[in-house]
Amino acid sequence: MVVITEEMRPQADLCFEDKEGKERSKFLLKEMGLPTGLLPLRDILECGYMEDTSFVWLKQKKKIEHKFEKIGRQAIYGTEITAYVDKYKIRKLTGVKIKEMLIWVSLNEISINNLVDGRIAFKGLVGLYRTYPFSAFDNPEVKIQLEYKLPPKIIDNVEVAEEVKEAMVAKEVKEAMVAKEVKDPIKLIEIARRNRQDPIKSGSVF
Repeated sequence: MVVITEEMRPQADLCFEDKEGKERSKFLLKEMGLPTGLLPLRDILECGYMEDTSFVWLKQKKKIEHKFEKIGRQAIYGTEITAYVDKYKIRKLTGVKIKEMLIWVSLNEISINNLVDGRIAFKGLVGLYRTYPFSAFDNPEVKIQLEYKLPPKIIDNVEVAEEVKEAMVAKEVKEAMVAKEVKDPIKLIEIARRNRQDPIKSGSVF
């Protein structure tokens, strides 16, 4: 466990109120491509983030117990939580436990190893390894990408992913996919652009 020292504070991006702490933690999770519902904390006293090392800490007034209803799992969040956050991964996590049978197991890693299968993996200090549906932790933006099974090389490119998402949620494009069995995301982008430029001809883009 990393001890938070006074020397670390000037190097960190800090906030000290519950509302701002929640917004900051959700922002960091979203930036890393992780579910924003992973840290359902209450009464946050302090949130710190050191961009150069990817180290983050959160302090809340008291430890809380939370049940993720969609998977029937309980978790305990301590008064101080620390971790290193990377793209699609939280590592060296402290302060979070999950109930396994009748035992509380400390988690030390949360990650998305396969962006297409729609599951997130949890690892514990005693060898625990479990995967759960991404949707259980509420992140609608990534849920759309996973629902349409976009390949990682598309998801990693935010600008392209947004256009693919736009194309896929457009009714006429989805109908065209079914009719013509179009599976290429780049082709979908071209279709969406043509439809926006000339919607009258949208039925003959192929």
